Amino acid sequence: MPRADVIRILVVDDHTLFRRGLTALLSREPSFQVVGDAADAGAAQRRAQELQPDLILLDNHLPGVRGVDALPALREAAPQARVLMLTVSEDEQDLSAALKAGAAGYLLKTIEGDALAAAIHRIMRGDNVVAHEMTSKLVSALKGGAPAAPTPAATLLHSLSPRERDILRGIARGASNKEIGADLGIAETTVKIHVQHVLRKLDVSTRVQAAVLAANAGVS
Repeated sequence: MPRADVIRILVVDDHTLFRRGLTALLSREPSFQVVGDAADAGAAQRRAQELQPDLILLDNHLPGVRGVDALPALREAAPQARVLMLTVSEDEQDLSAALKAGAAGYLLKTIEGDALAAAIHRIMRGDNVVAHEMTSKLVSALKGGAPAAPTPAATLLHSLSPRERDILRGIARGASNKEIGADLGIAETTVKIHVQHVLRKLDVSTRVQAAVLAANAGVS
């Protein structure tokens, strides 16, 4: 019987060495169990249906069918599984397609092991995670369809102070707290406090959600 507190993971990547390395890395975390792996979309679908994992780590560059195109079939094969894209692709169209197809997160393979583990835990708590490097690209993709008329998002922005609006602009650019602090001439710890206030006032739980809201309201 699997432990209830263990996150069962299926690794999907066409590079054997990367799959093995990622499996070894994840196995160091007591709360993770890599239950299987696959090198292409077809094998991934079969393994997902057989194993019913909690999380599928999915590369985008697979032979035959891209990871983003395989997402619907994988989610049908394992309906309860969360899908986290782990890829080298920094293309905003891939990012947008993955999120629209139901991916819970989109991370780059340059991520550190500790950060990956933290992201997996966040996803399993119901959050969505997007690589810091990709946040501004997500906002750019969303701005293309942002409405010009006033929106509920724009109404929420009125609750922000001028300084909090500056902070939100930094978030929308995908800047880190350190970068925002440098731009505004304030301490990183002060930025962190402002970010918490911004998220609370906008009634969102993550920086990505705040960036999306900002995009919908035309903030830049």
